[in-house]
Amino acid sequence: MSVTLDSNQWNLVYNVFSFGLISMIACTIYTLVSQSRVLPKYRNALVMSSMVTFIAGYHYWRIFNSFGESSEGMMVNVSGEQGAFNEAYRYVDWLLTVPLLLVEVIAVLALAKELSKSLITRLVPASAAMIALGYPGEISSDQNTQVLYGVLSTIPFIYILYVLFVELGKSLDRQPAGVAETVGRLRLLLIATWGVYPIAYIFNIVGDASASSFVTVQVGYTIADVLAKCVFGLTILKIARMKSHAEGMPADH
Repeated sequence: MSVTLDSNQWNLVYNVFSFGLISMIACTIYTLVSQSRVLPKYRNALVMSSMVTFIAGYHYWRIFNSFGESSEGMMVNVSGEQGAFNEAYRYVDWLLTVPLLLVEVIAVLALAKELSKSLITRLVPASAAMIALGYPGEISSDQNTQVLYGVLSTIPFIYILYVLFVELGKSLDRQPAGVAETVGRLRLLLIATWGVYPIAYIFNIVGDASASSFVTVQVGYTIADVLAKCVFGLTILKIARMKSHAEGMPADH
């Protein structure tokens, strides 16, 4: 099974993958060299942010190459066979990076040890379950299977939102001025970007493979990834700097 793109569609997907790749590389470098701009206690959060974008950058390199290798002219092989465009790279990426994204938030807030442990032991398994349950539906051609796994993967997603907004929210009143508001925006960014994924997933359920649906899904996934990883990571850096300054680090450091 293949989809035939016109030249504008093919170039759009090609350039969007290139944009995703270089964004991840640039953010990895920036967060790594910014370690000295925050207190040591917050550097683990920046390390995890760098890991997220490094892992994503590697997988975008594989996705970028897979798109080129699966294309013959303007026709893209999406059959799932050897040599076809490999969507699984995204799910391997998400399985690794989504738990790290959530741990980043906990690490940068420097919460009490017991509270941090409690949040991590709930968020990490739930995020892994969300990704693992979504993959069978993504690769299935049976609509009932797609719907079933779409619903199943939504359950841990709702639980993650509950933990982030209810459980984590209880600790924000003890954060320095401005941090609670920034974390609030961070959570909204997470919802906004993660919301793109189920929308793109629905495109695979309601329609057959077509040029427009293929382009929409790939562009949507990539933009969401850049926002959820790069912009998220830069916001983590902002929070780390705010907390560092509140604890005595010079503002011009």
